[in-house]
Amino acid sequence: MASSNSPASAPPMPVPPPAAEDRASSLSPDMLLSAACRLLRPLVRLLMRNGITFPVLADSVRALFIDIAATELLVEPKARTDSRISLLTGVHRKEIRRLRTSSLGDSDTPRVVTPRVVTFASQIIARWLGSPEYQNEAGAARPLARSKGMGGQASFDDLVASVTTDVRPRAVLDDWLSQGLVRLDDRDHVHLETTAFIPRPGGQEQLFYFSRNLHDHIAAAAANIGAAGSAPFVDRSLHYDRLPPAAAHRLETFARAAAARALIETNRLAFELAEQADQASPPAASRRVNFGVYIYTDDDKPPPADGKGPPPVEDMGSPLATE
Repeated sequence: MASSNSPASAPPMPVPPPAAEDRASSLSPDMLLSAACRLLRPLVRLLMRNGITFPVLADSVRALFIDIAATELLVEPKARTDSRISLLTGVHRKEIRRLRTSSLGDSDTPRVVTPRVVTFASQIIARWLGSPEYQNEAGAARPLARSKGMGGQASFDDLVASVTTDVRPRAVLDDWLSQGLVRLDDRDHVHLETTAFIPRPGGQEQLFYFSRNLHDHIAAAAANIGAAGSAPFVDRSLHYDRLPPAAAHRLETFARAAAARALIETNRLAFELAEQADQASPPAASRRVNFGVYIYTDDDKPPPADGKGPPPVEDMGSPLATE
């Protein structure tokens, strides 16, 4: 996607980063590019289905190459010259000057901003699932009286107010009822119908999680591949193919329940640690942790009808990792 003076039939060779001291410097460029093309395939399909063409994406990726070279690879400010960035990225110096002086320049590259609704909605559900004040004897999220003064225990109004006073509890309740996140019983108690904040399909909140979670997953896998020593992050999956549809459905159902249990249990500890950190004085240096799960199912691909192409992979399954 970077511009080049080379003919179209001869794409530019990847340029290794300077002073590469870790395992990433010994990776095969062809193998790495092949892997990148495979992981980009569903993203490109999504972009095309939503009207984003190659020229639009190419300009954004070109700017991203420049930004990463200038802010992450060239750590010394004096080294961030157009010539050095051009050498690293393969982007012509004229394009670099244009992009660095535009709104996509290295000092003004758009950063991900957390949607306000994501902040308080996810925090409310995390508190409902993680705080003993809102749990039953089994440690699950208990039904909450809708308003204060109903039964003496903490209510849904109290729960929302403990996270934000900028949004009325009734507005949160109405929104969640419309999404199916909660339900009201005949005693006017609010029941949590989910174990996580599930944003509306295609909305700003879903796209926020889409970018953040996939970014962090790829960042973890890339760090493991490039690590000089032991892998710094957990990145594991369990995969099986050649399963009958009924067996695949049973495995998916079991995995969904196991994933929910793992997230709820981890959230309890995270909530406790976050509460302790909020009470610390003076506040200590902070870090963020993203622990996620995913499940994907698809039909096995049949072999090519003409007999050409790679043979089907015989893979009954195993735990795999980039660690």
